[in-house]
Amino acid sequence: MLLLWPTAAHAVNTRVSIANYAWSQPRVEVNRGEKVTWDWLGPDLAHSVTGISADSVRWDSDVGTDAPSHRAGDTYTIQFDQPGEYFFQCKLHAAVRGEVVVADVPGDPGSDPGPQPPLNLDLKPPTLGSLALAKQSTSGHNGIAFSAQISERGRLDAEYYLLGTKGKRTYNGFARWKTFIGINHLRLGARWKHFRARPGRYLAVLRATDEAANESKPLRKRFTISG
Repeated sequence: MLLLWPTAAHAVNTRVSIANYAWSQPRVEVNRGEKVTWDWLGPDLAHSVTGISADSVRWDSDVGTDAPSHRAGDTYTIQFDQPGEYFFQCKLHAAVRGEVVVADVPGDPGSDPGPQPPLNLDLKPPTLGSLALAKQSTSGHNGIAFSAQISERGRLDAEYYLLGTKGKRTYNGFARWKTFIGINHLRLGARWKHFRARPGRYLAVLRATDEAANESKPLRKRFTISG
């Protein structure tokens, strides 16, 4: 029986982006001897390139694990020396899949596949500003009302330090709030499971963290809890 593979005379080494739970090219065509490089661009990175057909099972970007894990910018390259149709699938997400069709035409393994596409990552930290306390001290455990302007959704963390008579700082707990874009109205120094709100002078170090885990520059505020 004579097998006729698709011709791809103009094929060259090729890049395939893995992003948003899909390959950028579900069907990739190259010539014999050429290479395919997969690029993990994010934001989703827990994908493998795993052969699932008889002639591709020897290839796996994540050998020895059922939980693939990559960093943005990681690559995986295979050189295809035999014509055929090769099928691949992520071992964790079955919908992240595709095929490589290799024509029985001599290719150019030294051809340029082109640059890696830009990463789909948010690397810009949020801004935290306009931090204002309604007052500087409180006599109870309900804390002090304050407002903070935040540029991205995420959370706001406050680390509390008890200030000694000579200015020595002692870590005394923390607070955390879920935040939104714009002015957030919260309470600083209120008692909760990670902060006892004992009488004393305090320094709060506040940082905003967005949904991509980028942190803002810290802001500091002093306040007092009286007995």
